[in-house]
Amino acid sequence: MNEFSFATVRSYEQAATLLKDKRFSLPMLKGGGMDIVDHLKEGLAEPDLLINVKRVRDGEPITLSTKAGKPVLRIEASATMAEIASSPIMLEHAPVVANAVGKAATPQVRNAATAAGNLLQRPRCWYYRQSEFDCLKKGGSRCFAAEGENKYHAIFGDGPCHIVHPSNLAPALHVCDGVVHLANSTRESIRVSELYHMPDRGIRDEHNLQPGEIITHITLTPRPRSGFYVVKEKQSFDWPLVFACVAIESENGSTKFSSARVCAGAVAPTPWPMPEVEKALIGVDAKDDAALAKALASSTRGAKPMTQNAYKLDLLPVVLARATRLAAGLSALA
Repeated sequence: MNEFSFATVRSYEQAATLLKDKRFSLPMLKGGGMDIVDHLKEGLAEPDLLINVKRVRDGEPITLSTKAGKPVLRIEASATMAEIASSPIMLEHAPVVANAVGKAATPQVRNAATAAGNLLQRPRCWYYRQSEFDCLKKGGSRCFAAEGENKYHAIFGDGPCHIVHPSNLAPALHVCDGVVHLANSTRESIRVSELYHMPDRGIRDEHNLQPGEIITHITLTPRPRSGFYVVKEKQSFDWPLVFACVAIESENGSTKFSSARVCAGAVAPTPWPMPEVEKALIGVDAKDDAALAKALASSTRGAKPMTQNAYKLDLLPVVLARATRLAAGLSALA
């Protein structure tokens, strides 16, 4: 591990100044540090300056306010996953976000990891994470997962890299119309739905932030009728096999949907929105199992499973159905 300088800042302006400091060729931001420390230990990142922004906050970690007559939720970039998961405001107004975050990693990790860090963490593919493999994402010539161990890899997208997006928070924010707000930038914000790109648009990174841009906070629309459901191999610390985030609206609080927002996780290199499923859910009653199953049948359309992950085709409609029932205020199990 190379030597590097370390600086703790108390404002995003200070962080921006250090990012522009010509004394450093590769400065990097650190929040909770969970992923970046892994990268340092694995030799995947060699910054000459780490800028600690974890202490930077503009008020409480999670707040609810009104803007232009509409309610808006705000999450500070440095809010920890534990703070989001346990927030009474988030549990009431966007349970899909609280529950998605609350099922990520372990309590120890959630107490340290931050919202911005979760959104920008790097993929967990073992070929990327191991120095022995010079994979595409590290500048190599091939994706080893294409013909290798791909049980946990993508079923959507045409490559050339077959990672799955590692964030639990991003798909949940997607169904809440999440917006990431920026400092040190020519633009004020970017929608979560536009934050990421597929590997064919850039293999060495996963997001559409410009160099030097800093996430300051996230805003989202309250979605009190929303649900999250995940399937893992074990309930202790494990990465998801498949998960789903669903937000619904209906008249007079009924279980018959007038609109829906749907996004799947652990199935593609980005959070995977499902507009066909959203359209199919309109008019469906969550209590009607047959109608619900029919509406979700299109969820696997266009999927291209690899040699070891076709099981995700069976899991995806199941987690979608269970997340949808939770969003409607029903039990996850029919």
